[in-house]
Amino acid sequence: MSDWYIAQVNIGRLIAPWPDPRVLPFFEALDRINTLAEQSPGFVWRLQDEAGNAMGISYAPDPLLAVNMSVWRDSDSLFDFVYRSAHTPEMARRREYFDRFDGAYQALWWIEAGTLPTINDALSRLWMLDRFGPSQHAFTFKARFPIPGIAGPPVDYKPDPWCVGRA
Repeated sequence: MSDWYIAQVNIGRLIAPWPDPRVLPFFEALDRINTLAEQSPGFVWRLQDEAGNAMGISYAPDPLLAVNMSVWRDSDSLFDFVYRSAHTPEMARRREYFDRFDGAYQALWWIEAGTLPTINDALSRLWMLDRFGPSQHAFTFKARFPIPGIAGPPVDYKPDPWCVGRA
């Protein structure tokens, strides 16, 4: 078992408040998708309020901003849930429910096993990713950095062919 887990945050701005019919299907799918996450291999934790989801947690002046955070044993487990489960078709509908977001809307980072991320920690990761690009501090599925203490480029990093051999 690893001493590190992967944390993720994603944020979005709803096109309308609940219970507006334009976002109602999103809210109706929440319990099913949250249950799917909890039953997925590698799931550790997810942010939730008394209603069992994170939609009632206010973290910004804009009441239409929504935050989702979770922790997984490894990035492959998270990737499988996001892109290879019943979550995928729901996520594909995000443009129906959320405005296009300027800046980073998803970030991944490593946390020590047994710790939980805070919303402030997650927002700082988004800020770092937005301002400075992928790094060990905050990264994406396209540029997954290895567990802290392991040197090397991001896992999915593909060097620019123009730069190869031009040090």
